[in-house]
Amino acid sequence: MMNMKQLYDQTSFGISKLITRNYSTSFSLGIRFLAERFRKPIYAIYGFVRVADEIVDSFHDYNKKELLEKFRADTYYAIDNKISTNPVLNAFQQTVHQYNIERELIDTFLKSMEMDLYEKVYDNDGYKSYILGSAEVVGLMCLRVFTENNFELYEKLKPYAMKLGSAFQKINFLRDVKNDFENLGRTYFPDVNIKKLSSEEKLRIEKEIEQEFNDALKGILLLPPDARFGVYVAYVYYRSLLNKIKKLPPQKILSERVRVPNSEKILLFAGSLIRNRLNMIA
Repeated sequence: MMNMKQLYDQTSFGISKLITRNYSTSFSLGIRFLAERFRKPIYAIYGFVRVADEIVDSFHDYNKKELLEKFRADTYYAIDNKISTNPVLNAFQQTVHQYNIERELIDTFLKSMEMDLYEKVYDNDGYKSYILGSAEVVGLMCLRVFTENNFELYEKLKPYAMKLGSAFQKINFLRDVKNDFENLGRTYFPDVNIKKLSSEEKLRIEKEIEQEFNDALKGILLLPPDARFGVYVAYVYYRSLLNKIKKLPPQKILSERVRVPNSEKILLFAGSLIRNRLNMIA
C-alpha cells in the first residue's frame, strides 16, 4: 500500500507531466515513445526547465530577478535535502539523485536563465554561452537518464546530445524570432539585424542547424533501444519544422510564428513509427 510520502512523490511527477503536456504537445508525444521507466524523469526535467523559463519569459508583472533567485535557492535546497514543498522541484531532485545529474549542469542552465533577465542583444560569446546553458546541458540531463549511470556510454554520446540540444534551440530562435524581438526585446543571433534579416543570413543559420542535425543523428542511432525512438520522434518533428522555415522568406518568419499543424504531426509520428518498425531509422 502506498504511504503518504509515496503519494506526494507520485503527485509531484504527475504535475511535471501535466506541465509538459500543457506547454508542449510535441515534446510530450515524444516522451510517450520512450520506455515507461524513462518517462517520469524526463517529465521532471522538462517541468524544472519550463518553470525557470516561464519566470524569465512570462512573469512580466512580477520581480523576475527575485523569483529566479528564489527558484535557484529552492532547487539547491531540494537537492541537498531530497525533498521540496514545490512538487516540480521534488520530482526534479529525485531525478537528479537517481541518475547522478551533475550540479554543474544545473548551475549552467540557471545561469542562462539569468542571462535572459539582462541580455537583450547577444554577441557571439554570449550566444554560445546561452545555447550551452539553455539547451545543450538540458540534452545532457536527459542523456544521464537514457544512459542509466553507464558513464562510459554517457561520455561517448555527450557531443551528440549537445548538438541535438543546440539544433533544437536554434530552431526555436527562428520560430519565435517575432515574439523574442517585439515582445521581449531580445536578439539571440549575433551580428544579425533582425529587422533586416536577409535571405543570406537566414540560409547561413539554417545550414548551421542542418549540420548539427546530421551530427546529432549519429548519436541518436547509438542510444539504448528503449530511448532511441522517443528521441528520434522529437528529432523528426524539429527537422520538419526546420524544413518549413527554410521554405519561407525572412519577412514571413518575422511576421508570424511557424507551426506544424496537428494533422501533419500525426503523419510525421506515424511515418517515424513505420520506419522504426522496419529498422529504417537513419
